[in-house]
This record gives sequence, structure tokens and C-alpha cells, in this order.
Amino acid sequence: MLENCRNARERWGGVSELIDRWLKERQELLVHYCDLSGENDFSQTEALREKFVRLCEVLVDYVSTGHFEIYEQLVREAKEFNDGGQELAAKLYPRIQETTEVALNFNDRLDGKELSEDELKALYGELSKLGESLESRFEMEDFLIEHLHNAHAGKLASV
Repeated sequence: MLENCRNARERWGGVSELIDRWLKERQELLVHYCDLSGENDFSQTEALREKFVRLCEVLVDYVSTGHFEIYEQLVREAKEFNDGGQELAAKLYPRIQETTEVALNFNDRLDGKELSEDELKALYGELSKLGESLESRFEMEDFLIEHLHNAHAGKLASV
């Protein structure tokens, strides 16, 4: 996943400040995810809880930026160029929304409460599901950026 993030930044970095900032948020999200996924000492519950809290903060920020900034920009471009991008977005957004639900449900598991060692172990099972969902989401987002933004980059530069 981390390598895919680097590839996306290399392909699209600098194309748009908004997308570039969002891809940096994605990388930060992956760093927190990887930090937690490598953990195996569940006895340090408070330290682990803090790691989960930070992961969830970055996760919610990333998902929100996608929905309320990036996707809106991509749809705006698709409408402007009217070249089939709106139909593509309409097909992918429901699938991306499913990954949003997984992310928000994961975040809600923490809900500001203290977690026992057993609850932390259970949360690790959910972490794997979250990782799979994020990987799928990143692929769909990259596809949208490629087909709804990069396809118009030359036209946008000349406007």
C-alpha cells in the first residue's frame, strides 16, 4: 500500500495543490496504519489507544477531504468537460461510500472510551478489514484522479 501511495504522488504530485495535499494526508494515514499493524504488545493499552485515536483522526480527515473537497472538484471538472466523467463518478462513488462506512464504523469503535486489552485485540481484527477497504478506496480514488483530472490537465492549463 505504501508503495502505491508513493507511485500516486509521483504521478500526480504538483498537478493540483488540493490533490497534492490530500495525497500527503493519505501517506500520513498509511504511516499511522502501518505503525499500528506491526504492533503485537497489547499490554500497553493507553499507548495503543493513543495510536488508534491518532489513526482515526487522520482517517476521518482524509475521508472528509475526499468527499467534501476532492470529489467535488473532480465532478466540477467532469461537468465542465462533459466527456463521460460524470457517469464514471456516478459508478464509483457508491463503492467509495462503502469504504467510507467501513472507516467511520472503525472510528466509532473507539468513540472516546478506554479500551481493555481484549477490546484492543478485537480492534486489531477490524484494523485488517480497514486496511483492505483503504486499499480498495485508494485504487478507486487513483482511477478517478487519472480519468477525471489528469485527462483534463492539459485543457485546464490552457484555460
